[in-house]
Amino acid sequence: MQTGLTGFMNAVVCLCLVNSVILSQAADNMEGNVALSERPIRQSHSLCAGEKEYVHKRKQIVLHSLNTLEINCTAASVPHIALLASGGGQRAAVGLVGFLHQMEKEGLLDTLLYLGGVSGSTWSMASLYNDPQFSTNMDAAVSRLLDSPSVKLEQAVDWLGERAKEEHFSLADIWGVLTSAGIMKQMDLRCLSDEANRNATNPYPIYCATEKHCFTHGPIEGKWFEISPHEAGFTELGLFIETSLLGSKFQNGTLLEKKKEMDMVKLQGILGCAVADEETLRDFVPQWLNVPGHLDSAAKEYLRVWNILDKVIALTRITVKDTTALMYLDKLQKILEDKVNHSQTESVEAASMEERKTLFNRWSQELWAAVETWSQSLDDGAFKTHVSFLIKEVIPLIAEWKWGTTGNFLYQYQVSSVPACLYSNERLQLIDAGLVINVPYPSFLGDKRDIDLIIAPEYSAGNMFETLTLARDYAAEMEKPFPEINDTILEDRDWPKDCYVLEGKEKEPTIIYMPLFNRRNCKDAEEFKAKMDEFSTFQRPFSQEKMKFVLETAKENVKNNKETLLKEINKAALRRHNKW
Repeated sequence: MQTGLTGFMNAVVCLCLVNSVILSQAADNMEGNVALSERPIRQSHSLCAGEKEYVHKRKQIVLHSLNTLEINCTAASVPHIALLASGGGQRAAVGLVGFLHQMEKEGLLDTLLYLGGVSGSTWSMASLYNDPQFSTNMDAAVSRLLDSPSVKLEQAVDWLGERAKEEHFSLADIWGVLTSAGIMKQMDLRCLSDEANRNATNPYPIYCATEKHCFTHGPIEGKWFEISPHEAGFTELGLFIETSLLGSKFQNGTLLEKKKEMDMVKLQGILGCAVADEETLRDFVPQWLNVPGHLDSAAKEYLRVWNILDKVIALTRITVKDTTALMYLDKLQKILEDKVNHSQTESVEAASMEERKTLFNRWSQELWAAVETWSQSLDDGAFKTHVSFLIKEVIPLIAEWKWGTTGNFLYQYQVSSVPACLYSNERLQLIDAGLVINVPYPSFLGDKRDIDLIIAPEYSAGNMFETLTLARDYAAEMEKPFPEINDTILEDRDWPKDCYVLEGKEKEPTIIYMPLFNRRNCKDAEEFKAKMDEFSTFQRPFSQEKMKFVLETAKENVKNNKETLLKEINKAALRRHNKW
């Protein structure tokens, strides 16, 4: 009897141990802790373990900052505050640096738990986070932006030469190297996942993109893509991989081949390539071609060639110091301008679809022929070699219009939520998230990051407040809380104030919306429009004077609204306390 009882008890203990192991493994699965070889794709709408740990550490810094500002707060009630920077090309990149610089001066920078960006703001984010301690020394960040020597053309071309050997070489690589070297003045060769084990000195960064196939043809759930030091994936699908695996080869959820992680130069090219969307080309239409009904596919192909060449030349200028080389670039710029800036309206209007196609094809070939003739006329030497390489690599990529190609970890992944546009393609095409919403709201709405307060400096072009209304509509479609936008605010779009507070109720975040140009620094709507035009998104790299002006303007916005910022941060702390 004793033996039987002992055997029974042992069996019970063994069963309990087995159940315990099963439950433990299930818990690990839920937290995404299974080894990569077993399950590289994490399916969840909660934070991954790495972000959770970082945020926990960051809260200690935020708590100390709030106490220094005499805002009552406990470790359990640290508010979740995110600064979400808009896109807007170099205007956004420079404006964000100025905004953060003044936030540090006012003692506000360390109240931020998160820093999110899209498009141009991600260029400066990438540059800032190269310094693990940037939050404590924004003076150095400003100095790097203004005073760093230009990257040499040969360094940029050497980087491109290495990328051209890779499977996923695209126009985003060329865009990335030219914006990194030409605008941000640095070639940041680290990988984003290198930041995964840093201390929490800086706010946790979230970079955002959109997937081109889903942007064009797919459901809203497949559009928004976020990348952090720990994970990369689709926000609304809740499907993620470790960031170090982005670009690797997958099939049906299995990691087939681990590829080298992209560096920050390539990532900047992906995140800021608004021109990858053909509709954006409409912003570059020459006056003679701006005829309703005539911007068909043939015209778009011609505009592709012209615009990419124009930008490659403009950004290459920044990497060149030799006066003879600069003279050659001026000559090429003039050749291109002469080719496109002549009135052809009558011939375009009168032509049939087939005739227009023939016409634009001929003009495209003439552009390439002019470039080829120009390159052959260069004196033999390093400049000719580098330029010839650029032209050789750019031509086929423009023809294919390849942007942001990388391995698709959802290829043939057997999960019902994966849309067809992702399931059937071996490659993702990640491009500028600003094409969806030019502020990274989607990554910060809802329960996942549970944000109390969003600080949103606005550097976007186009209709003022559009980012807010698009985010509101997105939130409604995804059934996520978003504060009410009073219609009277929208009446200010032609001449906005410098600060608006959209008060969040219950689970809605409060949003502090701060346009760069506004009633404080523009005397009327006419001056506001003039400033937006002067500092437009798509133009050649800013002069030192322009950069300093944008920096100072962004700093003044923080200075002028410090009391509002403090008041809303205090309310966010109280709100978080009441949740507990």
